[in-house]
Parts: sequence; structure tokens; C-alpha cells
Amino acid sequence: MADKSDFTKGSIPQNIVRMAIPMTIAVLVNALYNIVDRMYLGHIPGAGAFALTGVGLAFPIITIITAFQNLFGNGGAPLFAMARGEGEDDLAARYMSNVAFMLIFMGIVLTAVGFLVKKDVLWLIGASKSTFIYADQYLDVYLLGTVFVMLSVGLNPYINAQGFAKTGMLTVLIGAFINIVLDPVFIFILNMGVRGAAIATVISQMISAVWVVAFLVGKKTPVRLSFRGFKPDLKLIGRVAGLGVTDFCFAVTNSAVAMICNARLQVLGGDAWVASMTVITSIREILLTVQHGITNATKPIISYNYGARRSDRVRTAINWMTWLLLIYFILFWLLMMIFPGFFASLFTSDSEVYRCCITGIRVFYCLQIFMAFQATGQSTFTALGMAKHALFFSLFRKAILVIPLVLILPSVLNLGVLGVFAAEPVSDVIGGLSCYITMRLSVKKRLKRLPDIG
Repeated sequence: MADKSDFTKGSIPQNIVRMAIPMTIAVLVNALYNIVDRMYLGHIPGAGAFALTGVGLAFPIITIITAFQNLFGNGGAPLFAMARGEGEDDLAARYMSNVAFMLIFMGIVLTAVGFLVKKDVLWLIGASKSTFIYADQYLDVYLLGTVFVMLSVGLNPYINAQGFAKTGMLTVLIGAFINIVLDPVFIFILNMGVRGAAIATVISQMISAVWVVAFLVGKKTPVRLSFRGFKPDLKLIGRVAGLGVTDFCFAVTNSAVAMICNARLQVLGGDAWVASMTVITSIREILLTVQHGITNATKPIISYNYGARRSDRVRTAINWMTWLLLIYFILFWLLMMIFPGFFASLFTSDSEVYRCCITGIRVFYCLQIFMAFQATGQSTFTALGMAKHALFFSLFRKAILVIPLVLILPSVLNLGVLGVFAAEPVSDVIGGLSCYITMRLSVKKRLKRLPDIG
């Protein structure tokens, strides 16, 4: 039987699909951890709009946790895959153990810092007297599960990188199923509202963390997680962080954009418009799961074949990723333009918030097709260890384009709240095309220097 963790064998599209289907399901289910909370909370009688807005305000802070999870989890996975492709399993194991150590350490640090700064940050980014209490209650509980979410999501790429995509899917399926079941119990039956939603999330994250660690230390795993004789290797941690800084900056800039958007919308339109942005970003989390499934499935294939000096298979994988993402984003765009009301109704029954959502969705997603190029370029840079390129384009789209546009468009062009949403499509076009063109030119040059032994 062929080794499913050897990506130099078999058809590239078959490898991508084999990995992408369970990984897409895993990403979708992982997104449901928090999205289901918002769906339930948005329909609380009499308080749904305020609860939804409050939890939406909490998520830029939670995204910072995601940033550190990406810094080490996503940063180490390509290096882990390259080491395995080169036959250096001992080195791969050292990468994984150092990543696990940093995930635990940063989880503890972020929990402490989160409790210290959360109240001041919430007021700064657009909380009102009506929404602050909901955001504060959610974070009070959620922060207690920081270590669990760091481990469950941060270590899952090391299951996928060894070819066990179905097991990686189960990591989040188990926890998300528990979260979906517990949410209505804690929110409605026990009448705990926002605090109950956070409790359900923390319990599910804890169970997912136990599952992923148990698999990585088990006998089925070719490269096992072990802390026997472990000492932190600052050199390896530096390499991991150097590559993971791209996804780190992406998450941080996403958080910064969300904070600035919420603050601007609060000033320009009030709580209903802030709630609509929460709905729009929640929809994106659901619909972008296929994007993440495709890119997460393709990255280890690119990394492994690059480590194995198979430049022909690297090119093929990049081409397939481009076409699959383009097809998907065209379908994504059609859904947003034709059925905005359906998606808005999943999250709110408030008529004013619903009306704001319809307008916001159509403006925000009108040029989303160009995100296929951004996603392909960004993922390829990361998979090949081109950290500087990946970092630049991560910062370019969000920090250099979106943030200034959010501040400028509402007033300079007198667009008001629509200017906040319009910043996204402008950045999609400019950021997406510049990232993809640069990736193609850079990869062509790099692969020419790579001796192809295939």
C-alpha cells in the first residue's frame, strides 16, 4: 500500500482532493465553534442585536490569540513537512515539540494579558453601554480556554502534514459537535446567555485539545510528539516564528481592521451597523472554509515536493490550487450577490440589523473573486518558506490598503458607512493581483535553481 504521507507519489489533483475534503470539513467545523454562538445569540428575544454586537466586539481580541497560534502552529508545519520530505524525521520531531512548547507558553501569557487589557480595549474599539456587558461576559469565560484552543488548532497541521487529514478533521468535528449541542443548553435552557455560549466553547476546545495531543503521541503517528529530554531550541523556534510571522501578521492586521471598522461604524451608524459587520465577517468565516481547505491541503504537498526536489510537482500543485480557488470564489461571489438575505437571517431577526446586512454584504463582497489570487500567492509563499514575501503581502493588503481606506473613504468621498465596507473590494483587487503576479515571477526564478530529480 502506498504511503499516504509521501506526496511525491500519486496524482497531484487526487492528493489535493484527498486532503482538501476532510480538511475543508475540519475548517468548517472549527469555524462553527464561534459562529454557532453568534447564530444562537443573535436570536435571543429582546437582546439578540446587543448580544450579537457584543460578541462581535470580542472577536478582534480573540483573533490576537489566533495570531499567536498561527505564528507557531502554521509557521512550523511547512518546515516540519520539508524535513520529512528530506528524510529528516528527527528534525521534524524537534520542530513539533518546540511548537507545542511555545503554544502552551503563549497560551498562558495571553490568558493573563487578556484579563488585564480587555475592558479598556472593548471601550476603545466601539463598545457602547448596551453592548459592553455582553462582550465582557463572553471574554471572562473564553480566555480561560486559551491554552486549549492553542493546542487543538495549533497542533492540528502536524496531523495533516503526515497525511492524516481525516484524523485532523475529527479533531475539530468532535469538539464542534459538543459545542453545537451544549450552546442551546447553556444559552437558553440554563438561561446563561452570552456567558453560557462561552462555557460551551471552552468545554469543546478542551476536548479537541485532548484528542489532537493523544493522537500525536500515539503509535499511529510516523513522527510522534514527545517531550522526553526536551529543551527549548531557540534556533528552531526562531525559524518557525520567521515563517509563521506571515500568518501572525495576517491575523493581527485582521484584528486591527475589525477594531477600526467597528469603531468607525459605531461613530457613523451606531450599534446596528456594528452588528451587521459581525454578521458579514461571520458569513466570511463560513464560506471561506473551502478556501482554507484547498490551501491547507496544497501547502504540505508543495512543501514536501520542494524538499524532495520535485519542481515539476510543485508547479502542478500551484496551478491546481489557482484554478480550484478561482472556481470556488466565483461561486462564493454569486451566493453573496443573489442571496444576501438568506445569510443575514441566519444571524439576526432584528429588522434594522437585517437591513444593514443586505447593503453591507453586497458592497463588502462585490469583488471577492480576486481573493483567489491573494490566497494562492500567500499560501505558495508560505509553503516554500518565502517568509519575507509572504509577510509583505500580508501587511500590504490589510495594513497598507484596508486600514487607510476605512479611514478615508467614508469622509473623503462622502460615502459614510458604505465607505467602511467599500475598503474591502478595493483591497481585494489591488492586493490580490499584486500578490499573485509577484508569486509567479518569484517561484519561476526559484524553481529554475532547483535541481529536479523527478
